[in-house]
Amino acid sequence: MSKNKSTKTWFSLLSNRYVLLSIAFVVWMVFFDTNSWLIHRELDQEIEVLQQRKGQFEQDIKKDKDFVSRMQDTFEMERYARSQYYLKKENETIFLIESQDSTQNNSK
Repeated sequence: MSKNKSTKTWFSLLSNRYVLLSIAFVVWMVFFDTNSWLIHRELDQEIEVLQQRKGQFEQDIKKDKDFVSRMQDTFEMERYARSQYYLKKENETIFLIESQDSTQNNSK
């Protein structure tokens, strides 16, 4: 008899139209709506990725600003041009010296 009473209670609870509408509303909002929980979760993950990329770009911008401010100095600009692009002054000879280890690594 108690089993019949408990199933009768569940049946009466689930047959209540307000409960059914509430369950349908929750299912709709979680899975099917354009503002569903699943879409919000995907968007939150995308926001995290974009914030990480933003941090990386801000670091790159800071490095570039430091580089530009260092290049305002003519001596620093000359040093950079000589080391990176092997530029030289007029009537100047540049010798590139490679150590024995570096030539062995290049041949492998």
